[in-house]
Amino acid sequence: MPTAIEEFCQALIRNSGSFEIELSAADVYRLGQYYELLLKWNPRLHLVAPCTPTEFATRHVLESLLLLQHLSAAANIVDVGSGAGLPIIPCLIVRADLKATMIESSPKKIVFLHEALRGIDLPERACLITDRFENIRSPAADFVTCRALDRFQEMLPRLITWSPPGATLLIFAGEELKKQIESGRPLSVIQRIPGSERRFLLMFTAEDPVTDS
Repeated sequence: MPTAIEEFCQALIRNSGSFEIELSAADVYRLGQYYELLLKWNPRLHLVAPCTPTEFATRHVLESLLLLQHLSAAANIVDVGSGAGLPIIPCLIVRADLKATMIESSPKKIVFLHEALRGIDLPERACLITDRFENIRSPAADFVTCRALDRFQEMLPRLITWSPPGATLLIFAGEELKKQIESGRPLSVIQRIPGSERRFLLMFTAEDPVTDS
């Protein structure tokens, strides 16, 4: 019977094609290291809801890696509400050209993120900030991403206003959040999450809100 790590790695390989993602053997190994560390910390910090290794591979890691097709070479990304390191840690693992600023308000989760980045040899490509995004000045970045945020629908307008000038936002959203964003600004990408009818990756800029003429 395979271990949880083996099951996770097998699920990555088995399902990567559905997400149009190519993973090398080294990518799968390092993603497995990240998952192993998360399993160690999750009982104490509740970083993600309990799920099977296969669910974590598809629902969390492969979904996070959908960002890669939209990120330019050597992109600098701000990940707001990093939590367990999703979506940005899997992206940093697979793309060595990326750099990130990770913003997380929970000091306990920041400790995990420090350990995760150190454990998979990524600390030089990521900066960690312990605070709520609205309490700090937005760092210079090409992209802003967010996968989960408390009171997301309420906080989204603040996140858009806060985003650095010229940045592109990549937001994971359900139906209601998608409708909220669509009502206020044009979307350059509406990408349905593979295997889901109600979850999307949305791409837009903070400029050019929709106005009534």
